[in-house]
Amino acid sequence: MVRLIAFDLEGTLVKSISSWVELHKKFGTWEKGKEYAELFFSGEIDYVKWAELDSSLWKGHTRDEILEWANSVEYMDGAEELIEFLRKNDFKIAILSSGLMCLAGRIARELGVDYVYANELIFDENGVVTGKVNPLVDFKSKGVILRELKEELKPKLTVAVGDGYNDISMFREADVAIAINPHEGVEGDHNVESLREVKEIIAGLI
Repeated sequence: MVRLIAFDLEGTLVKSISSWVELHKKFGTWEKGKEYAELFFSGEIDYVKWAELDSSLWKGHTRDEILEWANSVEYMDGAEELIEFLRKNDFKIAILSSGLMCLAGRIARELGVDYVYANELIFDENGVVTGKVNPLVDFKSKGVILRELKEELKPKLTVAVGDGYNDISMFREADVAIAINPHEGVEGDHNVESLREVKEIIAGLI
């Protein structure tokens, strides 16, 4: 019997709000990055264009600089304990992040997650940012990804855990949606403040 759980990453499993914002701040490009965000949210550019504009600001920086940031990000309290509990209870675990694979990949490896989807910066052969990006997870596609996983795995139970507006599409695909410290306007079937509460809810479901 397979069960499936999909997690947002930043603000849900780790103490990072946004890979994009934090790298802008690290590299001193936040003022321009804020302008690009406003263009996206006003509907003037699509997500792919937004991701490309953001990453173009980091051309010339290195993979090592980005990994220095990614490796410094800490887990939310209870994250490792929750994942261990899920693995013991036949859950396939997915991370669906509109952040960056440099962080999502590290967390997936450390936690032993089954599936990880995130946006990938493209580096040249010397490990330097090219300014291009592979936008695998756009602002609305988490629901599409979760639906495809459901079709593949045919789980008995599907749970989604997230905090932001772009998690709503995967909430709609799940049997049970759990919003953790949700942003304004975001609601799940359960609204919680910690990953320990998430664990309690799932224990009640199984």
